[in-house]
Amino acid sequence: MERVEQLLRDMGAALVGFADLRALPEEVRHGLPYGISFAVAVDAEIVADVIDGPTVEYAGEYERTNDMLDQMGEAVAEMLRAEGHQAVAVPATSSVGLDLRTLSSVLPHKTVATRAGLGWIGKCALLITEEYGSAIRLATVLTDAEVCAAEPVDESRCGDCTACLDVCPTDAPTGELWEAGVPRERILDAFACMRMAKEMAGRVGVRHIICGMCIAACPWTRRYLECSR
Repeated sequence: MERVEQLLRDMGAALVGFADLRALPEEVRHGLPYGISFAVAVDAEIVADVIDGPTVEYAGEYERTNDMLDQMGEAVAEMLRAEGHQAVAVPATSSVGLDLRTLSSVLPHKTVATRAGLGWIGKCALLITEEYGSAIRLATVLTDAEVCAAEPVDESRCGDCTACLDVCPTDAPTGELWEAGVPRERILDAFACMRMAKEMAGRVGVRHIICGMCIAACPWTRRYLECSR
């Protein structure tokens, strides 16, 4: 998998991890046993300006990183298929492919990322990493090519922190700590989050349903922003 990681790094990936997914239902992983999780960092200056809600620049960065991730996924899948393996590139999350009845995808990228040891799920229900906080976008490639899987992350490291709760204008996070297997609804009211994000994005003429306030407020993200100055 060194060639895969090098390709992803060369294309701009900030984080790359490998996961054993065989404990998950076959239908959510296309019957493939392994996952490659990779992330692109969101520009620190743009995140720092997300104070009272999304900005036009933040929406543009959302599109840029999603496009990067989709190109990376296809490139990795093509490489693996050329070597005789099965591979499925799962695009970055957007409204396309999202079940609007549940506001969820079949296999969330953050689930694969925790299995790949990249981070944990915060009280905002987003992946949090040591390096970038939650200022990242994620994508996944599923494959039957054997990987050296990382040790999964099964518990939150948020502790008593309430930064994302304090900044949320709609009280969507419940404050409960995540651990592997905990249903999202115990951590976050996703529908309340979506309604507020849609309203706030509309105020600045952004077509994407995005907010970013909890991302910018996270202490792990703040550390990334400080180190980027």
